[in-house]
Amino acid sequence: MAEDEVAPRGVDVTKPSIARVYDFMVGGKDNFAVDRMAADRALAIMPDAQEAGRACRAFLRRTVRYLAAEAGIRQFLDIGSGLPTQTNVHQVAHDVDPTARVVYVDNDPMVLVHGRALLSDKDTTTIIDADIRSPEQILEHRVVREYLDFSQPVGLLLLSILHHLHDAEEPGRIAATLRDALPSGSHLAVIHFWDPAEEHPETSVKVKDAERVFNETLGTGRWRLRAEIEQYFGDFEMIEPGLVPLAEWRPDDEPGAEQKDSYYTMIGGIARKR
Repeated sequence: MAEDEVAPRGVDVTKPSIARVYDFMVGGKDNFAVDRMAADRALAIMPDAQEAGRACRAFLRRTVRYLAAEAGIRQFLDIGSGLPTQTNVHQVAHDVDPTARVVYVDNDPMVLVHGRALLSDKDTTTIIDADIRSPEQILEHRVVREYLDFSQPVGLLLLSILHHLHDAEEPGRIAATLRDALPSGSHLAVIHFWDPAEEHPETSVKVKDAERVFNETLGTGRWRLRAEIEQYFGDFEMIEPGLVPLAEWRPDDEPGAEQKDSYYTMIGGIARKR
């Protein structure tokens, strides 16, 4: 029962949290009964959703490794970072360059508690309490400006966050505001729920049911068409292989997602500001 569960101060265990549901999906332990119930409802429709969650983490690792090792990015802004897991952005970046700087952004109380505990002794990495719906406040935040130099390229990570914005919240405007603040040579990485429409019509039917469940349980969740997701990159130059199912983006020797429903429900990509 929720009343028997112990949570950090300010964490509501009577309502599911997007961050904690994702944590459950990737095998984490920082979730509660209400989150597992919400996840179970989604899994009833999309049984492979946990595989999609793991594919997201693998994509994050490959993305940050590419940005740090090949693109030469030494500072990262991760908005909607979620709960810390086994491999986080700063850990992957620091494998390439221990001086790389990372600012995590989230507004979930549990994410903030765990993030601050994890990063308590990091002079290169920090976390701030802010909401992507107010991108200007993030860009102007004192800590963001202290840690990141916007005269040098930035790796902006919008991984599994834009699909939790309703259309009325103008995710396209938010993405454009963040893009416009980046200097040349910066990169934008996106993961997004994907409605494959005519590309995979049977999966398209299932994601519409999943979207209904997400909005009933978590309040947000939009599976958008490829063309809608492409707009978030604006005029940035897409990095090969483009916007693809997560397992297809520069796969390495990590176990890949099989081509089940989960394979076609999320896509991701990276683009560079010319």
